[in-house]
Amino acid sequence: MKNIYTLILFSFLLFFPELKAQEIYFPDAGEWEEQSASEFNLNFTEAVEFAKANEYSESRDLRQAILKGFQREPYHELLGPTKRRGGPAGIILKDGYIVARWGDTERVDMTFSVTKSFLSTTALIARDKNLITDFNDVVVDYVWDDTFEGEHNSKITWKNLLQQNSDWSGELWGGFDWADRPPQDQTIDEWRSRELHEPGTYFKYNDVRVNVLAYSLLNVFRKPLPKVLKENIMDPINASQSWRWFGYENSWTVIDGLKMQSVSGGGHSGGGMFINTEDMARFGLLFLNNGKWEDKQLISPNLINEAIQPSKPNPNYGYMLWLNTEGDRNIPEIDREIFYAAGFGGNFIVIDQKRNLVIVTRWLEPSKFKDFMKLIYKEI
Repeated sequence: MKNIYTLILFSFLLFFPELKAQEIYFPDAGEWEEQSASEFNLNFTEAVEFAKANEYSESRDLRQAILKGFQREPYHELLGPTKRRGGPAGIILKDGYIVARWGDTERVDMTFSVTKSFLSTTALIARDKNLITDFNDVVVDYVWDDTFEGEHNSKITWKNLLQQNSDWSGELWGGFDWADRPPQDQTIDEWRSRELHEPGTYFKYNDVRVNVLAYSLLNVFRKPLPKVLKENIMDPINASQSWRWFGYENSWTVIDGLKMQSVSGGGHSGGGMFINTEDMARFGLLFLNNGKWEDKQLISPNLINEAIQPSKPNPNYGYMLWLNTEGDRNIPEIDREIFYAAGFGGNFIVIDQKRNLVIVTRWLEPSKFKDFMKLIYKEI
């Protein structure tokens, strides 16, 4: 009997091949088709209203919000541009179609640490182009100056930088690694004299080290990372021309006789990615489809898969993408296989490959993210 049912199912799929795999819609430049969520037996009204009602509580003047948020850090200052933000905004995609949207989705705003996921994407491009032979290679073999010299720093691999477990020690663009998000129970002298952890053994969210990754990739590509991202990702996915990726006033270097800015991996000290909600959704859609946009494979699927593997020191973190695996950041009520980019002020790009969903929400009170996601998955 089981074999008969299998034969019937095979015959059914043979005559209706569109049922074998869900078709993904990819929007052209400046266009995006919308469909009602009800067409997919979904209803996101409650989640959308929740996002609109729970705006990030700090000032819309992001200069003030940043200085307040990082006021405890020694020597912290704004070195890159900032921009007054808009209100809550978001988009939900199903099979590539917009099934819900709120706020001004064309407004360009800072996106803070969501920038890290764009940065790690440039690393995937470098690996695809064989500019980096293996992410397990030590970075000192690729960067000619003294950034990775010394007994500790010379052990650091690309993977350590991507997973934020390098414990790189030093100063870059005037920022000290020990002064970035220091433990609250230590004095400045204790921060300075902290014990270094073996690379790959200790996770620490640290923008100075993220900026070291950006600088290292600049040395590998020998051209500005925004240009790399534009040519290899943003133009092929038909993103707008409004996004910008900034570094700091002092983050300039000379390569091949040309002065280039090394971009930042977030807005901690200003700078980072300034982008609209729709371009964030396009970026999420590319990852939803394992690096393929229509018939163009922009990132190898094996690298996408590698990027979302849990790191040993932090099972909720891959290559600058957050994971919903078991760990401190796990949300039990939603699928464990989702992954997402996250940034200061409540900026998120969530990818659910199993259900063909991309969820972008901006300026959502960060403590409300879990409740927002529960409302999304309540309807699935």
